[in-house]
Amino acid sequence: MAKGYWVSVYPAISAERLTAYDKLAGPAVQAGGGRLLSLLPSRGGRVVAHETGIPERVVLIEFDSFEQAVAAYESEAYQKALVALPDGFERDFRIIEGND
Repeated sequence: MAKGYWVSVYPAISAERLTAYDKLAGPAVQAGGGRLLSLLPSRGGRVVAHETGIPERVVLIEFDSFEQAVAAYESEAYQKALVALPDGFERDFRIIEGND
């Protein structure tokens, strides 16, 4: 079974403005079976942006399946986290299916 991934890029927001969201989203993701693979650059990692990319917050979360990734996003707990996102935020968020 192919894994599922959440891929998020925040082009124009500071990590400090996401505190309330992060407090709710982390437990919701874990409850949904997600594993944080990368949170850059705020966790000390490096980002090299090419072409139209930007070196801002990038989040990569892995789930055991694509269906699990979709269900976690649609869960009541994660929907509560989305409400905590600040006004005017921008995010490129995708749920993708990995290769077997």
